[in-house]
Amino acid sequence: MEELKTIIEALILASDVPLSTEKIVEVLQTEDRDKVKGLLVELIHEHEMRQGGFLLQEVAGGYQFRTRADLAPWIKRLKGGKSSVMTPAAMETLAIVAYKQPVVKAEVDKIRGVDVGGSLKTLLEKKLIRILGRKDVPGRPMLYGTTKKFLEIFNLKDLSELPTMQEVKDLQE
Repeated sequence: MEELKTIIEALILASDVPLSTEKIVEVLQTEDRDKVKGLLVELIHEHEMRQGGFLLQEVAGGYQFRTRADLAPWIKRLKGGKSSVMTPAAMETLAIVAYKQPVVKAEVDKIRGVDVGGSLKTLLEKKLIRILGRKDVPGRPMLYGTTKKFLEIFNLKDLSELPTMQEVKDLQE
């Protein structure tokens, strides 16, 4: 059991993206998904108890090692102090896409009251949104939605973890 846990830990560490339970099961060539899930829960708990520099977290439909949030100032120094800050316009556009997806540019334009072409381009370049296809209406406009990278960056397991509009209103008050 400990060897299996060690292998799972190594797989997660070696992966560039959050590693799903299904992928771990596939790599281990096992049918016992519940056993793998149980070992993942144990690993999460062990890393929390250790209180080291990183944690194992469930994010974006998989598992990933992440640095502790309280160590962000040190990580920022290592990376040169600059974080990838987005403009308020890009953040507003991203929020609209996240909550309204799949959504076309015209709908986002209408909600924001301005042309969001530049913001959409930036979000596409940062791989926070993607083109999901085209809407079946005249002109066939592109449909936009968020990506797994969006979930990773905002530390969400899935879109159901987005705060509700009521929670957002409560925070503003």
